[in-house]
This record gives sequence, structure tokens and C-alpha cells, in this order.
Amino acid sequence: MRYLFACLISAIIFISCKKDSTTPDTSAPQTMYFPPNNGSTWETTSMTALNWNQNAIQPLKDYLQLKNTKSFMILVNGRIVLEEYFNGHNATATSAWNSAGKTLVTAAVGIAQQEGLVNINNKVSDYLGTGWTSEPLAKENLITLKHLLTMTSGINDESNLVIKPNLTYLADAGTRWSYHNVFQKLMDVVGEAGNQAYETYFNNKLRNKIGMDGSWNEGLIFTIYHSNTRSMARFGLLALNKGKWGNEQVLNETFFTASVTSSQNINPSYGYLWWLNGKTNFMVPGGQTVYPGALVPNAPMDMYAAMGAGDQRIYVVPSKKMVVVRMGDASDPANPSFALSGFDNELWQKINAVIQ
Repeated sequence: MRYLFACLISAIIFISCKKDSTTPDTSAPQTMYFPPNNGSTWETTSMTALNWNQNAIQPLKDYLQLKNTKSFMILVNGRIVLEEYFNGHNATATSAWNSAGKTLVTAAVGIAQQEGLVNINNKVSDYLGTGWTSEPLAKENLITLKHLLTMTSGINDESNLVIKPNLTYLADAGTRWSYHNVFQKLMDVVGEAGNQAYETYFNNKLRNKIGMDGSWNEGLIFTIYHSNTRSMARFGLLALNKGKWGNEQVLNETFFTASVTSSQNINPSYGYLWWLNGKTNFMVPGGQTVYPGALVPNAPMDMYAAMGAGDQRIYVVPSKKMVVVRMGDASDPANPSFALSGFDNELWQKINAVIQ
């Protein structure tokens, strides 16, 4: 009996030791988490549980502060791993998304399409009436909602001020990629199709569904979204989950997938107002130069991003179940071209030192 008991104990010890040496660390939750829509509760995951290099955290923070950052967050599986505020900014303070907010408009258009209010392959004039541009009617009628989503309207890009006298013909829709604020006509389309103010539709169908705060404020050039940092992270989490929030598919997955896929061959690094990494070449706002290689070489190749002036960023990385948010002022005010300033690449070098 003693022999059998000793053998049993030995077997248990052997099994336990084997499990300890081969079973992956499960201290970091692997399930996707969505923070509740009300209240300040948001689960966290420690860097220790993720086996991240904590010695690289301070250099990352130092870099962020040096580069005029207001706030920075990293989520993994929806849980906060890092949340930092700089230069007097705090968790309740709001800041402008700038052009990163274009992706919010994409989502609103997608929701309007799934509700049968719009079809992105239809002419813009079907919703706004003819004469919404100063183009010849035949040329105006070439412009669809999809052309506005993909920056291929062909409208003259000499001015980003979206008033009718500036909306003149430069090229046939679909033949030229050019970054232009005419995208905001999509907001008018959604409002007209929904028979309500665009912001009312946006709040009911998107903002309130995922617990964001914030509002649309008319700026000098176009209407800009302002929110706190966690609201930006919430939208990034929705994007990570292809339009799903908890058990609800807020935005159709097929539409979202198309949004983060090359939308045309002229600039393969652009989807529906989303920037895409890992493509063969890219173009940037303000020019027609085609640059070889990935948009952000140091970032994961499957990353897609919402990018705005002043280096407002939402990076979404499906392969790492990760969302990264940066709000602040321009990292280099003397070099505002976001893709050529080097900021994104340098930032990802610092992030990689932490997560790898």
C-alpha cells in the first residue's frame, strides 16, 4: 500500500512539473473584453503578465513627452496595459481627432448602408441633388459615395475648404487619388438620408452604442470630432473587432473589412478613409508622389490606422489583438507631413522595444 501511495504521489509531482514547464502563462486574459458603456470601470492587464520588457517603458514615455504627446494608451484584448497623460492633460480632458475622425464618418456611412438608407455605389447627387459641386453635370454625376470614401473624387484639390466654388473639376472620378476634405459631404449624405442632423444619427447609431463621449465641432476647414482619450480607444476596440461591440454587430463586418482593404490601385495604402500598412507603396496628403514600401515599416504589417494632423493616431493591430492611441500636438511642428516626419516609425521602434 505504501508503495502504491508513493507511486501515486510521484506521478502527481511529475504531472505537475510537466504542466508547469509546458503550459503557457494564462495570467493575462485571452478573451476579448469590452468596457461597460457607463462608468469608469475598465479592466487592465499587467505588462508582467504579457512578458513585456519593462526596462523599455521609460524610454517610450520619455519619447512621448518629448514629442508633445497629451495622452497615450495601449490595449491588448480590450484591456488597458498602459495609460499615460502628459503636459497637464488628463483622463477627462478632450482633444481634437482632426483627420483621424474621418474613420468615424466611414463607420456612420457603413451603418447607414446596412440600414438601407444609402448605397456607397450610388451617385452623391442622388442624396444631395445635382449642383452640389461646380463641376459640369456629367462629371459631377460620376462621383459616388465610394469615391468620397476613397479620396478618388477627382475634385480639384487646390483648396481643402469645402465650399461649392472650390469643388471644381480636375479629373474623372476614380482616376486620381488625392487627399481632400470633400469627404465631409458624406456627413451631409447621411443626414439627408436619415432625415436628421448627422450628429444625431452618429450619436444614436455609433457613439452611444460603444460608450464614447465627445462631439462634432465645426473647425476652420472641416467639422472635427473632439473626445477624451478613452473614447478614442473605444472606437479603436470596435475597429479591432471588425465592427462588433460585445454581442452587438454595430457595423457590418463585410463593410468594415472593405474599409481596411486597399480600395483602389492608385494608393494601395488607403481604404475607406483608413490608412493601411504593409502595402507595396503609398501616397501622402498634399502631393502625387508615390513612395515605395510600407507606410510605417517598423509597425506590424497588418496594422491599419486612423491618422490626423498633429499626429492624432489610432493604430489597430489584429495579429497582436492590440489598439494603440496617441493624442497630442504635432511631434515636429516644422515637418507636418505625417508619413514623412518619421514620427510613426520612431514611435513604433519604441513600442517594439516594449512588446517584443
